[in-house]
Amino acid sequence: MTAVLDGKVALVTGGSRGIGEAVALRLAEDGADVALTYRDGAERAAEVVDKARALGRRAWAVRADGADASAVREAVDRAAAEFGRLDVVVNNAGIGVLGPLEGLRPADVDRVLQVNVRAPFLVCQAAVRHLGEGGRIINIGSCMAERAAFGGGSLYALSKTALIGLTGSLARELGPRGITVNLVHPGPIDTDMNPADGPSADLQRSLTALGRYGQPWEVAATVAHLAGDGGRYITGAAISVDGGFAA
Repeated sequence: MTAVLDGKVALVTGGSRGIGEAVALRLAEDGADVALTYRDGAERAAEVVDKARALGRRAWAVRADGADASAVREAVDRAAAEFGRLDVVVNNAGIGVLGPLEGLRPADVDRVLQVNVRAPFLVCQAAVRHLGEGGRIINIGSCMAERAAFGGGSLYALSKTALIGLTGSLARELGPRGITVNLVHPGPIDTDMNPADGPSADLQRSLTALGRYGQPWEVAATVAHLAGDGGRYITGAAISVDGGFAA
């Protein structure tokens, strides 16, 4: 049986760990060849590449710091050149700087907005030169853009809320070209950045309707749906995979 993404090429930013790793491997399971970017941890990125190749897919990783505009654009073009095409783009790379408003430095603001807002914009800008009819752009947001459940998240929430406007506007602009653009808002997900046994885990768990952390594969399943046949008529949507955090 032909896999749903057979013959497609996907680029996942921040694909060496956590949600990004789960997304890259799920897309590979569904038949896509996968390119991924990473900032640190070349060994982790190489492991994801090896896992994707073990699934019978081509895979490739490139270092690109989201705060480096040139590196971000170059990574997209290099991925398209490496595989000869580009069909699915997942803007997953992001950072979080949390803390009281008074303690946030201008340097914190600059880096968070560079990585979480400017980089996805630049990835989209570079990718549309390669995406054709049926192309998919999937941005990874956050439940904190949907609900301010606790203090200290103003900068991170600001950056992820910006993706709502970007997603809707690009869906409208790129729709006539047959390219869909959607946004996935993960809730508390058990990753290195936000472990289910971390200091704030009990609070975050209590804020969900299901009373538990999610797993990276649960976010990846929704991304895969949007990237596959099931996502053909979905665009401009923001889908929460948050266990009811925003309910």
